[in-house]
Amino acid sequence: MKKAVSFLLLVCVLSSCVSTRSTLKNVDDNAPIPKLTTENTFVITEYSKDPRYGYDKDYPVNVFFRNTKDENINQARFLNALTGPKGEKISFIKLESCCPFPTKRSEMGAGFLDVYEIRWEKQKKPIKLYLNIYEKGYLKVPVGFGLKK
Repeated sequence: MKKAVSFLLLVCVLSSCVSTRSTLKNVDDNAPIPKLTTENTFVITEYSKDPRYGYDKDYPVNVFFRNTKDENINQARFLNALTGPKGEKISFIKLESCCPFPTKRSEMGAGFLDVYEIRWEKQKKPIKLYLNIYEKGYLKVPVGFGLKK
């Protein structure tokens, strides 16, 4: 899978499907690396008031990673810290990678967002969130979610 994504990214870069300007609006290199709980989830203390945060490809949740050995772990650390709006246990699955963008944190000079589907019991419609492993940003609870106690 990693080789297929790398190949696709290379083809994209060579064929100019990655813009030279990023459309991401909430990247912040000054954001601290999040602390971890004893359950290996991120400590998140803020709730987003922006309904686009996580729901819009230009405002992804920027979970950042340090190297390719742990590229998916921060997504799980973020999602496992969340609950449904009434404290429901959530489940999630990665649907796809999409939306190429330029980044200095990739050997190829470009990255993809990962799209996750989130569900909980008695939910009417699954939610899709965009997560970005390449950039840093302040982690917040997206609108419509709760936080594990």
